[in-house]
Amino acid sequence: MAIRGSVETSLAELAARVRRRAEGHSGRFLLGIAGPPGAGKSTLARGIRDELNLAAGAAIADVAPMDGFHLTNTQLRAAGILDRKGEPETFDAAGYVALLRTLRDTTPGAPVPWPTYDRDIHEPVPGGVVFDHHTIVITEGNYLLLDDPAWAAVRPQLDEAWYLDVPRPIIEQRLLRRHIRGGRTPEAARSKVTHSDLRNAVLVESTRTRADLVLRKAGRGYRID
Repeated sequence: MAIRGSVETSLAELAARVRRRAEGHSGRFLLGIAGPPGAGKSTLARGIRDELNLAAGAAIADVAPMDGFHLTNTQLRAAGILDRKGEPETFDAAGYVALLRTLRDTTPGAPVPWPTYDRDIHEPVPGGVVFDHHTIVITEGNYLLLDDPAWAAVRPQLDEAWYLDVPRPIIEQRLLRRHIRGGRTPEAARSKVTHSDLRNAVLVESTRTRADLVLRKAGRGYRID
């Protein structure tokens, strides 16, 4: 259950929370950051990683994005769902869960390649990041807290889960800009946002009660709701 209140906190304080939770943890500590598309999950995840590594003076943390498990465009086209890219069934959820388990079960020091996603070519990239001596993994994505047969196995793999909440109008503006930068026309971008992204956002918003913390951006820091 999320902690309620109106506490403002900095990125460094959030990273310190993760560091405290990870101390004495056997194996790797897995933090999940969930939220709707366009919420700023990647930015938060990278910020936490950088703060952890800065405080440790070494690379103890890195980011494992869920987006690396997008099905390829060829697979989506063959299934007739390319226009629904980004929806839950357009990801390899089983592969994502399996690699999270591998990260948990592998002793730090043994390399574990993790796929990333290239927004220029709009395809997953195998082995885009490699976990080696890292003891903290920050995984981020839309559907980490989704409670359905394909995705429900994700939450038990996470030692802590956060939900990043953002007002719907801000999400809409960010996604429009993202799609236009990615090569869509303004009309096509708005159609994608209206008929796919915002539907996904409504679905993801229903999962926030499964998080340990619910965060909102507040100036340079975040507010715990």
